[in-house]
Order: sequence, then structure tokens, then C-alpha cells
Amino acid sequence: MPIKGIPNLVNKGYGLFFDSKWNRKSEHEKVLVQPSNLKEMRLKIGMLLALVVWAPISTAQEKESFADQWEYVGTAVEEPGYTIWGTSPIWGDDGKVHLFAARWPCELRVDPGWRTHSEIAHYVGDSPGGPFVFSDLAMKGDIEADQERKAHPDRVIDKTESAKGYAPHNPTIHKVGDKYALFFIANNGIKEHPSNQYICLAISESLYGPWTKVGHDGVVLRTPKNKDYWNYNASNGVNNPALLQHPNGGYFLYFKSEKARMGVAIAENLEGPYVQMPFPVTANDRNIEDGYAFMYKGKFALLTTDNFGMIQPGAGLLWTSEDGILFNTYEKGFHRINQYVDIDMDKVAVHYGNQHFGHAKFERPQVLLKDGVPQYLYTPSGINIRGDDCTVSHVLRLKNLPPSKKR
Repeated sequence: MPIKGIPNLVNKGYGLFFDSKWNRKSEHEKVLVQPSNLKEMRLKIGMLLALVVWAPISTAQEKESFADQWEYVGTAVEEPGYTIWGTSPIWGDDGKVHLFAARWPCELRVDPGWRTHSEIAHYVGDSPGGPFVFSDLAMKGDIEADQERKAHPDRVIDKTESAKGYAPHNPTIHKVGDKYALFFIANNGIKEHPSNQYICLAISESLYGPWTKVGHDGVVLRTPKNKDYWNYNASNGVNNPALLQHPNGGYFLYFKSEKARMGVAIAENLEGPYVQMPFPVTANDRNIEDGYAFMYKGKFALLTTDNFGMIQPGAGLLWTSEDGILFNTYEKGFHRINQYVDIDMDKVAVHYGNQHFGHAKFERPQVLLKDGVPQYLYTPSGINIRGDDCTVSHVLRLKNLPPSKKR
């Protein structure tokens, strides 16, 4: 049964073409130039070039981007002895701000620690700017159970135990109705990582838990079995979920997959089943990461990293779409850390990423909205800008936010 308000992808014309492997083709790749229309085409191209030459190139530069709206507040989560990654915020019914972040022992380094020992911790603060204090563990991995099995190979493993996943990571938290939905990624072992990554969902009536995985193992999305889909046998599985509750009902679950592009799976119910679309939704030709989905000025929006320079390497991108299916418009979503904070790059500690880039990069952006308006941005970094031993997460605030909105 189709979801109300979600377009019929078969009948709706997007002006796009796809080859037999669901790779998006632009219209100009389908144009056949005949000798009879060469003269006309040359004339049109000449007029277009004239417009390009005389157009006021400062227009786009003068417009304030989404990235320009943020100002740096400070450290959101820092916990001695732990690497912190991802920080998904939500307002609680208690008026406090709750953060769900991935963490693991700092001694394991960022990589491979996140693949094996990540767990999801819950932090609470009286205001969006913090400070945030550790409250409890929302989701723990099963690396200990795996070590137990290796120590006792003759022990019988029951079906429930064998279905457990390892290293819950990159959480995103949402309130749906009167319940809370915690999406995250997991895997079934380091041997086949990262192609064995999948997306899970746990539900609770309270931000303090207990959290119950949906189904028997919590898994709501894996790589497709259809060979014609764009991410069949994806080298990085499906990962880094971003949920959007469609304004007209239903749920859009965005994710990253093959060649670091974003895809979407759609469900009528929160618990699924989620049906993946056979094509990517972002038109990127370079790696992006970590989308966060929300409605922005009447459009569907995805806030991602910009790893290799769709606009600027190490910054972020705000993608927008009219229907949530095709994202082909983007602007700068956030700057490099250096453009918000004065940093001495000779004194930073690089825990993840290239030491020779000369700039500090935000990762895994997550947005705190109030009445549908993005007000705070939470994001970790592989670089500790103070030169300390572990990573932390940072918080930025919307500029000119009224004092009453800062709490």
C-alpha cells in the first residue's frame, strides 16, 4: 500500500535516466547530436557562454550559507579514558537535553576501536550548551560474548546469542509519538568489516531505557539482495542512519552505502519493514558521510560532511530536495573547525584522519531542533584541538539565538 504523500516513483518524471545497474545518468548523456541541429546548438552555447561571462559572479558568494549561521560554543562531551564519536541530541520531557554518543576505550585508538568495542552512552545536560554528564549505557556491544565463545569453543550457543551484533555505533535519536527510537549501526565481526555493517533500531518509553531491539535482533536494514540495485554487495554495507518522519506519514530512513553515496529506505511503520529504493539519492561524485535528515524551510534536508571537496574538503554540505528522493542541490553546511575557532595546528593531536591536511574537520553532524528550527549542531572530530589524548564532541549554536532559546 503506498504511503500518503510519497510520490509514485514509476509515474513521476524526474528528468533523470538510469542504466541497467541503476546508476543515475543525466539528460545530456542521452542527447544525440544530429548535423541538422548543430548550428542551433552552437548558437545556444554561444549565448550561454555570454551569460556566464557577464553574470554577476558575486551573487552566490554574497549569500549567507547554512555554514555561516553557526558559532562555536565549546566541548559537548568529554570523558576521560574514552574516545567520543557522534553525539545525537534530543529534548527530554524533563526540559533537559539528552545526548547519545558512541564511545570506546581511548587506548584502542579511533580505528580499529570503533569496529570492535563501540557502545552507546547517554549523557544529560541542563542546557544545549552543556555541561553534559554521563548517565547510563543505552546499548552495549557483544564483543565480550564473542571472547567468551572463543575461550569456550565447545559451549552450545543459543539462537538469541548468535544473533547479537557487535560495536553499536553512530546513534541517532528521535521521538516518535510517545516513544523514543534509537537507530544505530552494528556488525557481526571484524573479519568481514566494513561490508557487514547494518542498521538497527531499539525503542524505549524513556530516554533512560530500558531499550528493546525490534524483532529478534534489532536489524531493520541490510544491503539489498537484488543484483541490479546500486549498492548490491556494497563494500561498506549500509551504515550511518538518518531518520525523517515524512510530513504526510511514513518514515524515510537515509543511509550511506557504496561509493559513499546516500540512499533511502521507506516504511509505513517505525519498526518497518523498510523498503530500499534501487538508486542513490545524492548526486555526489566525491565521498560524503554521516547525513542528518530534517525539514528545512519547507524542503527535505540532509546535512553531511564534505570529505574531498564538493565545495571545500573537510567542511560540510547541506543538501536539499523537494521530495526527499532526489538531492541535487547543495550549499556549504558547516565550515572547518578552524573557521570557528583559532587553532594552532602544530599543537593539535590527530587521532583520526590525515595529519598533513592543515585543517581540523568536524564529523558525524547531528542537529538539535526546537519547533522545527535547527538551533544547535553537535559533532565530533578526529582531531583534539587542545592536543589531548582522546577525541571529544563539540557543540555549535545558531547565531543571534535569543537568550530565552539558549536554554
